Parts: sequence; structure tokens; C-alpha cells
Amino acid sequence: MEYQHVIHPFLPVYDEASQVLILGSLPSVKSREEKFYYGNSQNRFWKVISAIFGEEVPVTIEAKKYLILKNRLALWDTIYSCDIVGSSDSLIKNAEPTNLLPLVQNSRISHIFCNGKTAWTYFNKYQKTLLNIEAKLLPSTSPANAAWSLEKLIDSWREVYNAAKSGM
Repeated sequence: MEYQHVIHPFLPVYDEASQVLILGSLPSVKSREEKFYYGNSQNRFWKVISAIFGEEVPVTIEAKKYLILKNRLALWDTIYSCDIVGSSDSLIKNAEPTNLLPLVQNSRISHIFCNGKTAWTYFNKYQKTLLNIEAKLLPSTSPANAAWSLEKLIDSWREVYNAAKSGM
């Protein structure tokens, strides 16, 4: 087991109209290789987001960004840098939190959802008090969360759709 120091490799996806922030923990090895969020084809994130908004599953990075921004969402992660083995959230150490304040200040973020327990744990530890916004824990779309079927994930993630549409 060899730890690697990882610094978050890409910027958040958001604009001034973004109302709902979806936070992961840190991009996986595959996502870092693909140079974008949820780059592992086994991760169900893009299928879930597409389903709840009634859209086609995006393939390109530009199409993924468009899907996020079109629906007033924002994407980022709770961890800016850490030491990690592979993509295993359970092996994260020496984590430095992401500074979420500029994103929240430069958008209309009023809802935050965490994609899995690691993101939720780090948000509550480092960012909740600073932002003064509660985050809602959603089941992880990771392939490691095999207990959740795609249908169950889509059903539980509908809260993201409701939050995005509530501010229209």
C-alpha cells in the first residue's frame, strides 16, 4: 500500500445562477485520468443526474458541464488535497479541505448535497460552520456502493431535482 499525495486537479463547475451544490470527496484515479468529475464509467453519477432531470446521459466533458449548469447545479469536492491509496476514501489521511466560500459567495447556492458519507463527513467537519448551510447526505453513486441499485439511487437523488426547481 503506497500513499500518493493528491491535489485536486480541476476547478469547480458552477456559475452565478447555480443554486444546488453537489459535493464529492475527491476525484478518483479514473476521474483524474479523464480530467473531469465522475470519470469512472462504473460510477452512476451521470446516469442519476440525467435521469432526474429527464436528459440524455452526457458523454463529453462539455456536455457534462452543460447538464450541470443548465439545471442550476454546481459540482465540487470537500477535499482539496490529501494522501490517499488509489481511490479509496477509507484510506484518506492528511486531508486539507476545499475552500467552498468563494463558490457560495459567487452563486445562488442555497442547497448542498453530499455524494456519499466521506464527502458528508468532511463537509460537516470543515465547511458547515463557515458556510452556515446544512448539507444533505445522499447515497454514493460510486460502484463501491453496490447495495444501491440505479433505480434506488435515482429515487433518492430526486431531492436534487426538487431543490434545483424550487428556486425557479
